[in-house]
Amino acid sequence: MNDVERLLAYEEIRQLASHYALYVDSRNIDKLVALFTPDVKVGGERGRAALHASMSETLRDVGVSVLNIGTHAIDLDDDDHAHGFVYCHGQVVQEGKWVIQAIQYQDRYERVDGHWLFERRKHLLFYGAHFGVNPLDVPKSGWPELTTGRGSVPESFESWQKFWSED
Repeated sequence: MNDVERLLAYEEIRQLASHYALYVDSRNIDKLVALFTPDVKVGGERGRAALHASMSETLRDVGVSVLNIGTHAIDLDDDDHAHGFVYCHGQVVQEGKWVIQAIQYQDRYERVDGHWLFERRKHLLFYGAHFGVNPLDVPKSGWPELTTGRGSVPESFESWQKFWSED
């Protein structure tokens, strides 16, 4: 790769991680699985359909999530393969309780038909801990007059509404 191709590869891979967080938080499972190679391994199965089923089931056990991507280290192995580490500060609702997490994703990337995709994504925790106040239980905010309180995201995402209406 020349310098420009290398820079474009880094940016496209960075966008994978950012879009992953957005699609998890908005429960846009169709767009989420499209970030992975067509033959992605999911347990003993392969393929995006298996990933779709797995992510749909897993995310039904999680309420609101807020994934904030931080450090992203990427190493290009060759023109079509790379690996990296992504740090994430996550906030999720599990069993009605607000949980904060420090997450590390260990990723392998592959370029397929000219586009970088996740080949594999391992989710590892530094920690997960209950937060003192569940911010979803506070009264609605009145932004910009009132800076505290419950906002309109993620319920305002059409994909969020569709995901939860498919019970």
